[in-house]
Amino acid sequence: MAETRELIAPPEAAGQRLDQFLAAQIEGVSRSRVQLLLEQGDVLIDGARPKASLKLRGGETIIITGEPHPAPLKAIAEEIPLHIVFEDKDLAVVDKPAGMMVHAGSGQNDDARSRGTLVNALLFHFKSLSTTGGELRPGIVHRLDKDTSGLIIVAKNDRTHAALGDLFSGRSIRKTYLALVQGHVERAKGTINASVSRDPVRRTRMTTQPQDNARSAVSHYEIVRRLTTRFGKFTLIKVCIETGRTHQIRVHMASIGHPVVGDTLYGASSQITDQVAAQAATSRAARRNAEPERLRLGRNFLHAAELEFTHPISRKLLELKAPLPPELEQFLGRLEGDNSNETESKPKIGKITQT
Repeated sequence: MAETRELIAPPEAAGQRLDQFLAAQIEGVSRSRVQLLLEQGDVLIDGARPKASLKLRGGETIIITGEPHPAPLKAIAEEIPLHIVFEDKDLAVVDKPAGMMVHAGSGQNDDARSRGTLVNALLFHFKSLSTTGGELRPGIVHRLDKDTSGLIIVAKNDRTHAALGDLFSGRSIRKTYLALVQGHVERAKGTINASVSRDPVRRTRMTTQPQDNARSAVSHYEIVRRLTTRFGKFTLIKVCIETGRTHQIRVHMASIGHPVVGDTLYGASSQITDQVAAQAATSRAARRNAEPERLRLGRNFLHAAELEFTHPISRKLLELKAPLPPELEQFLGRLEGDNSNETESKPKIGKITQT
């Protein structure tokens, strides 16, 4: 049974919403969880059950009699379009679009947590998936960030799931990403060997700063081409990762001063501006009237472009590729325009092949 807690609203809380006040007073409880407490009837003021929007007067006695109990999440099938790159009776490889979460998350409201994810789409298209990952993650062997697009492997049965898990843990699956990063990367090739852990201050971020709970992470990058454009300098790179830590490529590239374009969480600009036009407006009036072009991407320029692995059941070698999605191709085209100075030829992302 939950311990009953009593709070007295101080005079300075006058005019504040009840849910805001409680979220600030109860350690480790978010505002959404406070609202859940109120919906459950586990918050009383003068014996009555108040609304979350109640404005405090100051001096109220607030009794909390329970703990928030969110409704259990359940993955359900949804008719969401999927780009299936490869499929047989044991596994599938799909090209996930940016903006789609792989599976339900606990930090959102019930509707957002349980709908619109890759898992919802997989359940509709494949009906039966492995159960190893639990009810919320059927078929999921590995993940991609919400704003990262590209290839992801799905297990259709537990035997395949276990075998794929062994391939991942043994680093036998070659994963190659395409990324556009800010600035000119100096070395043509390089390896970033820096352990990754949760940032102790900003919990939504990862960090390469030394931490007791850091996990090893290795990324190998190779320059595809450097770009000098009217919007600044950028580098298109290929990255192969040996490990699959959360935000690995993003935090690794930011750690060497080259954040992924569009990745504001790790220091990239939210928009890039035509520097030539901006610098040409020398007078105050010209600057006031000038409207240099600005580009916004709205996602990270990071795409899981290639997967190479031996099928764990059929033992056939699979070499799968996914081209850059249209929004990244279009962004790259607008970025380069007619004034780019390319030092290397454009990459060719070939069609999907298998052997």
